[in-house]
Amino acid sequence: MKTLTVFTPAYNRAHLLPRLYESLCRQTSDDFEWLVIDDGSSDNTKELVTQWIQEHKIAIRYIYQENEGMHGAHNTAYKKIYTELNTCIDSDDYMPDHAVELILKKWNSMDQEKYAGIIGLDALESGQIIGTQFQTAYTTLEDFYLEGGKGDKKLVYRTDVINRYPEYPVFEGEKYVGLGTKYLFIDKDYQLATLNEVLVIVEYQENGSSNTMFAQYLKYPKGFIYNRITTMQYSKSIKRKFIEAIHYISSCIILKKRNFLKDTPEKALTVLAIPFGVMLYLLIQYKVKIK
Repeated sequence: MKTLTVFTPAYNRAHLLPRLYESLCRQTSDDFEWLVIDDGSSDNTKELVTQWIQEHKIAIRYIYQENEGMHGAHNTAYKKIYTELNTCIDSDDYMPDHAVELILKKWNSMDQEKYAGIIGLDALESGQIIGTQFQTAYTTLEDFYLEGGKGDKKLVYRTDVINRYPEYPVFEGEKYVGLGTKYLFIDKDYQLATLNEVLVIVEYQENGSSNTMFAQYLKYPKGFIYNRITTMQYSKSIKRKFIEAIHYISSCIILKKRNFLKDTPEKALTVLAIPFGVMLYLLIQYKVKIK
């Protein structure tokens, strides 16, 4: 059995997948498999991946499901991963040639039972590292940012660890739940070993989730309310809890949920956040209207 699963949620991204596939074919270690979760694509994703499977250059598995959004694809992936480690590489990103080798070298040199996995660096195609490097040998994801760290980072988790925590909820009619909630659960029990090496090259798409966030606030309020409640409950940062309370208020207004205090785990902060949440709601409406 392979040690690492690289999994990729894909929704109508057949035009981007070849670059990722080619990067996986160039890996200096073949101790991995590629798991493609086709999240209801209507393009030629299935035909493309089937062709690559038949080429036998790397180990590939393909799973199709009805569209559930990124978090639903992650749920499916975690159920179907059998390797010791896993990492998500999005369809618009790709891996440097030595990435798998670097992950496995780090993994084999560390106390594997002590950590939830490894956290490495993201970079742009220019080679510029996104955000800051790590200043400690280990951290939690939240601690990294609370201590001044910046930028997206690549997470490599132990599969047995990530499956100990709740799945992302799937809300009828909605396609978004933030992935960070599961990572917050894990942060309470485990740290991550840091690796100051680039594990992924990223390209932010114009229609990607990071560029359409205001519209998503309006489309997926139940998912965002779940995110806000979970973060208020599990984060160790009062500042972050207050920001989440503001967003919680705005999502409640979008959902026409009047009893703001019923479900929040931070009632005092939520009361203080009400005027700011109202202003955020108005800002969201304005931003979406002018787009």
